[in-house]
Amino acid sequence: MARLSTVDILGKLVAFDTTSRNSNLPLLDWVEEYLSGFGITGERVYDETGQKANLWVTIGPKDVPGYVLSGHVDVVPVDGQDWSTDPFTLVEKDGRYFGRGTCDMKGFVASALAAVPAMAAAPLKKPIHLAISYDEEVGCRGVRTLLAVLKDRPLKPEACFVGEPTNMQVVIAHKTGRPMRVTVRGLEAHSSLRPHGVNAIEEAAKLIVKINEIGQRLAARTDLDPLYSVPVSTTSVGVIRGGTVRNIVAGECVVDFDLRCVAGDDPHAIVAEIEAYAYEVLEPPMKAIAPEAGFTFQELALVPGLDTAADAPVTVLAKRLAGRNDHAKVAYGTEAGLFQEIGIPSAIVGPGSIEQAHKPDEYVEAAELAKADAFMERLIAHAGGGN
Repeated sequence: MARLSTVDILGKLVAFDTTSRNSNLPLLDWVEEYLSGFGITGERVYDETGQKANLWVTIGPKDVPGYVLSGHVDVVPVDGQDWSTDPFTLVEKDGRYFGRGTCDMKGFVASALAAVPAMAAAPLKKPIHLAISYDEEVGCRGVRTLLAVLKDRPLKPEACFVGEPTNMQVVIAHKTGRPMRVTVRGLEAHSSLRPHGVNAIEEAAKLIVKINEIGQRLAARTDLDPLYSVPVSTTSVGVIRGGTVRNIVAGECVVDFDLRCVAGDDPHAIVAEIEAYAYEVLEPPMKAIAPEAGFTFQELALVPGLDTAADAPVTVLAKRLAGRNDHAKVAYGTEAGLFQEIGIPSAIVGPGSIEQAHKPDEYVEAAELAKADAFMERLIAHAGGGN
């Protein structure tokens, strides 16, 4: 197969609408056909529906630990966004490549795939693995099925580089994310008979006030880590759905809220505090009117935090490959914490800015892709035994 540039491959990847609600299998079909042109095969790890899969690829020796290049290929929706170009057609303008996923994070995946011919031709002493995942945008769900397979294998990679957009700065830590859903059950009644009912919306509102109070308390911490872009733990209520019509006391209300915690703040303890307030303070008067009234909490998808030491070998190597001396910590979550959780040291480094992610007219700069390509070249040299 003819070699394709990073931009060529990025155009192919962007053309697949891999919004998280869709299957990613057509994209994987293309990737596997591309890899087969260089005599390389991958291993798919499917979800329970068989409509989505991770792809695990090993290039080089299989009997020694190597390095992982990890990237998700699902993207957020374009629904309701005002794009000036077709979001699923790569468009170049003034040194920027526009399209959904160019920044987050098909640019990194394209750079890794463009380097495959060089990887295949190099005398690698340590393998380079590609981990292409699904459903990262909805709670880092997809990579979990891959990691469930990898964790029991006798050889674990010695480093993982997750290519989320960092402007090729090395990120060594991110917060733990714990998105939650609470369903409030009330008792419907005609609004003229308000005391006979339990208004689920009003009870949800009381809980939201409590969540906000906890967020304000967390923000008052003084022992802050200045490396974090947002140096405090945060709470945020993102969705509230409830009620039917104006003159019926609402019988149900659903609230989705989000916790993002820095090291030192336990997300499980914070949720326990919120639950205790619901169960011990709010529920008793509700149940006095309607025994079936109350609260049900559901964890949507825990995203473990990442905490890699500044002097860890993976950090030192990532900086050398990126050609940088600095590092940072970020507020958003990634798959890196999940890799670290099964014993694979991890860092985050990738082309593009998080400021462009998820927005209309998302783009990655050509200069950023060039930096990613240089990272790949240095990694190949390092895995081949060079400095």
